[in-house]
Parts: sequence; structure tokens; C-alpha cells
Amino acid sequence: MHTAGPLLARGRLVTVDGHPVCAECGHAVAPDEAGRWGHVPDGRPFPRRSRWFAPVTWQQVRGLGSFAEFTERFPWTVTPELCGGAITSEADWAEGARRLRDYHGQLAAAREGRALRAGENPYLALAGVLAGARMADAGVAGTAHAGNGIAGEPSPARPALSEYRRDLVWMVSGGLGNVLNLPERRRELAALFSWAIPDDGALAVLGQYGPLLECGAGTGYWAALLRARGIDVAASDVAPPASASGNEFHDSKRRPWTGVDVASAVAAVRANRASGRTLFLCWPPFDDDGASYAALRAYRGEALAYVGGGPGGPTGTVRFHRELALNWQRMEQVALPNWPGLADRLTVYRRNPVRRPLVERDRCPGCRRFLPTGAAGRCDACFASRPPAMALLVNGHRVEYPQEVVDAMPAGLRLAFERSPSLLRPPA
Repeated sequence: MHTAGPLLARGRLVTVDGHPVCAECGHAVAPDEAGRWGHVPDGRPFPRRSRWFAPVTWQQVRGLGSFAEFTERFPWTVTPELCGGAITSEADWAEGARRLRDYHGQLAAAREGRALRAGENPYLALAGVLAGARMADAGVAGTAHAGNGIAGEPSPARPALSEYRRDLVWMVSGGLGNVLNLPERRRELAALFSWAIPDDGALAVLGQYGPLLECGAGTGYWAALLRARGIDVAASDVAPPASASGNEFHDSKRRPWTGVDVASAVAAVRANRASGRTLFLCWPPFDDDGASYAALRAYRGEALAYVGGGPGGPTGTVRFHRELALNWQRMEQVALPNWPGLADRLTVYRRNPVRRPLVERDRCPGCRRFLPTGAAGRCDACFASRPPAMALLVNGHRVEYPQEVVDAMPAGLRLAFERSPSLLRPPA
């Protein structure tokens, strides 16, 4: 049996099906307690909860009194191939512990809240704690945070919302990011509030286009902030949190921040045609035409307010973005506070006087047959008649690899792909 060693690319682990693979044979590999790499036996689940892979949690960090204890509990944060070279320093740990302490203290208070008063925006405040945007950065007079961030020390006074910069600059190095676990923080805040972070500028612009009809309102957080400003908003969602059908995107056990009617986007638009409300869509899913394109087609108003990104991103379907490009004119755009890696913005569109039909169709690059809108790659007929050297199912799409690409793959990667459950085989 050969010695196990992880496959690396530019010093970083290469993972297949969510786990590192052996550079020679492609089998799953993991470090043992001493940090020596070994093959994961067939039939045994990958040890994702081991200290070499477990994400940093506040429950663990709050009980650690020193950086040495932290690295003993989470050795991956100081192991280059496991942390992608983003090594956590002692200063990163201390700052991360301080931010997490403040964050979780404010998060607990936010979860107890049931209504929002004018000027309150706990989502922005919590993101600001994680980002490290303090009032010293915003040029606001006052006292900045105190304390060195060691877990167990008394928490410093929590800053007010006005102390955070509106542009939410993320002062987070890779090593500090290991401690904060921002992807998990985003998921828990999106579950409580919304996928996009509102701020005063965006809310003020939306107020100029009231009364509003927000479809896909989720927890009603944006609607609650707008209503606290005296803006008339009719909010609806096909499955608001705490409704009978639950909600897969938000905390289904918590009632919304404000009243949210149960209705599909299209039904809500049709019910409000005579109201003169401006349609407002905030982070409609990328794979649900009913939440964006169908709602826009049913809408008869002249203005649309949309929060999200552009084509190819996580918001709005292909048809929705094509409809905007063809039949709507961008009138106003406002940058929003963003999570790292995202580019959300509020864009206000005005309908063109004459609608042009959507005639763009997706075609197979091999045979030119029509494909479902938004499909990627070749059609099923071409895949069956001229199969590639290798194909994998990735995020719901078939990714094909020609022979020259397969031949250039490292041995471990090719073998890992060949035994992956995502491997696709052409029909016999």
C-alpha cells in the first residue's frame, strides 16, 4: 500500500465530493490525531467533525483561554494546506474572539426582538460587528471598542448602529476569517433577517417609489424597516416563516418581523394591479421563474425596484434578466452593504414604452437543437451519440471533459472523479 498524501494545487487541498483525495490513488484521505495523513477506509464516513476539519464555533471559542488552546482544538487554522495558506495568528484569534463575543451578544438580543422601531437595523449592526467597521473608521466622534478580545473578559459597550460605516468595508484577513466563519454567519443572519443587507440609502430610495408591493418578502425584514419609516408596503411570500408550509430559506419557527401575506408572487401582483404599487423584488431565487420573471410579466406598473446581482449570479432567473435587458431601462442604482464576494445593489428600472418579445433561445453547441432556457453544455442527444471522455454533474449541470483535459489531470484527481457519485455515464 502506498503512503497517503493529499493532492495539492498551488499549496491548497484539492477536494472531490467535499473531501481531500490522495494524490496517487484518489481515495479520500484525512489526518489522524497526530496530523499524519492516511486513507479513509472504504465504507467509513469522512471524519468531517474531527478537529482537522471542524469549523470554528463560538461555543468552542468561548471556553478557550489561550491561542495555544485554540490551535490545539482547531489545528487546521495553522496548517497551510488545510487553511489554504490563510494561517490564523494569535492576533487574529484575539480579534476574532472579541468580534464573536460582541456579535453573539447582539444576536441573542435581536432574536428576542419582535418589532423594529424607526432607525433600528440590527442586521446591518451585526454585520458591522463581524466586519470590524467601528465608528473610528466612519469618522464619528466617540469611544471605540475596548478590550483585547480574549474569551472570558467582560464584553465592551456595544456600539450603536450609527457608529458603523454604511459601505461596510470588511476588515477581515484570511486568518481572521477562519475564526469568524463568515459563510455560517451569513446563513444564520439570512435565516433571521434577509439575504440582502438594507441600509438607510436604499430604504430612502425605495421610499420615493412607494407605495410598494414586495413579493417574496421572506421574514418581512425589509418591509418592517420601510413601514417603520412610514412607507406603505404590501408584503407577501409564498411561504412566510411560521406559516403552515414553512420556509426553507429562513427560520421557519419564527414569525416575520411584520405582517406578510401568504401568496405567490404572481397572485400578489394580480391582486394589487389596481393599487398603483411599485413592484419590489429582493433576492428572488436564481432557479424559480415564478418568483421573478413570471411576476414581472404579470406586473402592469411602470417602475420596478430590484435588489440582487446581475445575470449569472445567485439572484433572478435567466428569463428575468433577459426581460430586464430587453424591455426595461435602468434609472437609478444604489450600492448596498455586501457580504464578501457578493455585489448586491438596489436598481430601479423603468418600463420601455413598447415591449419586445423574448426571442433569444438557447441552443446546443453541437447540433443547434433548442435547449431549456438557462441550460449549459450540449443536449442529451449529443451526449449520448458522442460521449465525452468524462462528465460530472455539478450544481445540477452536466460538465463535460474532453480527452485532452482528462489526460492532463493529475492521477489522483482523475481516479477520484472516476469513483465519484457525480460521474455521469452516457446511456447504453
